[in-house]
Amino acid sequence: MTDLPQDSYAGLAVIDELRVGPVRLEKNRLLASYTVRANGGEQSKELIYSYGEPVFGPKDLKDQNLASIMAAQLALNYGIFCKRIVLDGAFTPADRRFLQSMLENTSREVYVKKLLQPNPFLLEAATGLSPEKRQRYTNAELVFVNSLNEASEARETAWATSSDSYCVLSSGGKDSLLGYALLKELGKDVHPIFGNESGRHWFTAVNGYRYQQSVEPNTAKVWMNSDRLFAWMLRHLPFIRQDFATVRADDYPIRLWTVAVFLVGVLPLMKKRGIGRLIIGNEYDTTRRLHHEGIPHYDGLYDQSRFFDEAFTRYFSTKGWGVQQFSILRPISEFMIQKILTQRYPDLQANQLSCHAAHEEDGRMRPCGRCEKCRRIVGMLSVMGGDPHRCGYTDEQIAYALKRLDPQRIKQLGADAAQLFYLLNQAGLVEAPRAKAHPEVMRLRFDKERSPVDVVPEDIRKALYDIVLPYTEGAVIRKEGKWVDLVD
Repeated sequence: MTDLPQDSYAGLAVIDELRVGPVRLEKNRLLASYTVRANGGEQSKELIYSYGEPVFGPKDLKDQNLASIMAAQLALNYGIFCKRIVLDGAFTPADRRFLQSMLENTSREVYVKKLLQPNPFLLEAATGLSPEKRQRYTNAELVFVNSLNEASEARETAWATSSDSYCVLSSGGKDSLLGYALLKELGKDVHPIFGNESGRHWFTAVNGYRYQQSVEPNTAKVWMNSDRLFAWMLRHLPFIRQDFATVRADDYPIRLWTVAVFLVGVLPLMKKRGIGRLIIGNEYDTTRRLHHEGIPHYDGLYDQSRFFDEAFTRYFSTKGWGVQQFSILRPISEFMIQKILTQRYPDLQANQLSCHAAHEEDGRMRPCGRCEKCRRIVGMLSVMGGDPHRCGYTDEQIAYALKRLDPQRIKQLGADAAQLFYLLNQAGLVEAPRAKAHPEVMRLRFDKERSPVDVVPEDIRKALYDIVLPYTEGAVIRKEGKWVDLVD
């Protein structure tokens, strides 16, 4: 089957049942079966999170609760495509409310961004769906069971955490490297924790992980096979090209609930180490609210938005875990993040790898030099006086990236892309005579929706901006649709 019914939203549900769990715990490992029932058959694959140290009490009820929450996250990508999703584990009422809410939000995002808008992974017969405004975008009935402890209701248990201790969700890219560096300079107890996916996604993180491991004893990683589960799930969606692994694209075929899969992976280490603040490396332009044919959505960036951070912080508070999630980079543009990292923390920047298709060469991971992200990084480094060679780009890659930079294919907010091309044109590196200056990109931007003044906690706000401001051209705040200088 390759066609999608053009007149039936329910026809998108091609999987009869997706069952997750029950979770099996070892001291340093979580295992949970994902079972797909469709077309009269049944197939299963194991989800695994593995740690280099003991983090679970296998018979501890609060660890079983945490593990059940972790195992459920991947399933939230498939609410449109299943008739029924069964989560088998130890869940509290707060867990059930949160998972139901995030499932529905993700279903709407997937519908708009992966089915209604252009998607190179869709078979031609599956394109051209007519948009439907609906009360509910999730086809699946979400069912919670607890087959291992039916008589025992999961309960909330408080964690002992400190707001002076920080986990930086780390990837080897510029955002997490800068977040770590700034907090370390502020004298905080910082723990860079990496999500080590089992496939090539990990290549991007290797240089940063090895370097930070050599200089920061708090560095850790959690191994997970989520990338294999995501690929396996695609085999059960008949409207997705089954040669998806060969398609060169800067997006995933279906999934949009991705950051949470890594985020929950660090929670056992945060619980063990008493860490109270979870730092996500997201900048100004990842918080968006848009409409497509009357359907509200977050441009496929919800799990990088301020709303995502606040939803998880509220959830953690309800659980009694005392974990606050936020980004210290929200008011900063991508360009300024790259500039600060390059000019203030050059040793870390030399280990930056921001690439969708990294490869190994002479024992070190190297950027492909061709993907959209590589082109953007080369452009930013070149125009700010940085040296792309330092983080692995060759002369040929630099020349190619600058030649192929296209303002229509840059994944940034309009003003951010325009400012980059304005600077590139001014420097004679790229021909973009129509690019207009947007000086606010070079400043700290405070906006009540994307980056409120209080997005960074008060206890570190002044010290943080004292470090950052000298690399900017000041600070502005959005008032009545205009950027206005922010006077201290």
